[in-house]
Amino acid sequence: MSDGDVALPVPPSILDTDLYKLTMQQAILSEFPDIPATYRFNNRDKTVLFSRHCVEQFTAAISQFSNVSLTNDEQQWLSKACPFFTPTYLAYLAKYRYKPEQVQATFEPTSEDGTLGNLSIVISGPWVEAILWEVPVMACLSETYFKTVQTDWSYDNQEELAFIKARTLLEAGCSFGDFGTRRRRSLHAHELVLQGLIRASGQVKGKGSLTGTCNAYLARKYGLPVIGTIAHEWFMGVAALKGYKRANSVALDLWEKTDSGSVLIALTDTFTSEVFFKDFVSDPERVHRWKGLRHDSGSPFSFAVRAKGMYDQLGINPAEKLMVYSDSLDVHRALEVKKYNDSLGLTKAEGPRKAKR
Repeated sequence: MSDGDVALPVPPSILDTDLYKLTMQQAILSEFPDIPATYRFNNRDKTVLFSRHCVEQFTAAISQFSNVSLTNDEQQWLSKACPFFTPTYLAYLAKYRYKPEQVQATFEPTSEDGTLGNLSIVISGPWVEAILWEVPVMACLSETYFKTVQTDWSYDNQEELAFIKARTLLEAGCSFGDFGTRRRRSLHAHELVLQGLIRASGQVKGKGSLTGTCNAYLARKYGLPVIGTIAHEWFMGVAALKGYKRANSVALDLWEKTDSGSVLIALTDTFTSEVFFKDFVSDPERVHRWKGLRHDSGSPFSFAVRAKGMYDQLGINPAEKLMVYSDSLDVHRALEVKKYNDSLGLTKAEGPRKAKR
């Protein structure tokens, strides 16, 4: 796959992002509209290098993000699909425009001929504006990389592979959703995976289900529920602004204060799960109100035991709460987690399906 005949990977819509970026933006608009923020890209795999051409293409794509905006039809769809979005927020989003000058991408050559190297990306601006950059920037970078650097791949059988994996999960009674925007090889790859998941969900009938997609643009296009929780950055931002003492509790309570509080799935590992559970149970009524928990690091089995113990202690039926698992799941691991949760009575366990890059 090469970039010879492919357009720059500019999002087709401002909705081509994860739902929780929009819900967090609404919360920030309500609580922290004037707070500045800086995001920095961290390449976890130091063996992966970028080409100078890749960075040039990436920078060219970013310069065109300012042309992306919310259409009237999209705004109407969003108000119906996500009734927790307020008219104030939807009006703000309709006027929102990406500002490419907020993104600074710098190529740092490391090879002798200067053609390969590392990439620095720094995004700076008001938090309420900068928050929308992360997901489309990562999707844009991934697609550019796979068009210009790692090109030994094709779209062959991607839809079928997704179908086979989804069928296995559904036959085992697993519920799962798509959470692949920032990791996708391309928008087309993302759509192929989603098409495979949809085809499987239409053919396999039983207790398993495709719960939806985190991507609002694709949810609208394919008639799926748009799903999401809360990201670590909400807890980290609130802690930095309000203090780290009981930061989980403060972040959860602020979330409920905004209309984004309709999405009441608590992320548990920002400051370690031990600290989270201590903060969470300090307000038993809050534990009752929140619909479930999301596990994103550590042992999912130890987490399940801890969650069940907390609910049992408070006299809450664990089967009524949703457990969302999002940490490095493949099909085999998902089946193990499903079986273990069922044995504990945590029968609402759910995991994501990440788009293959």
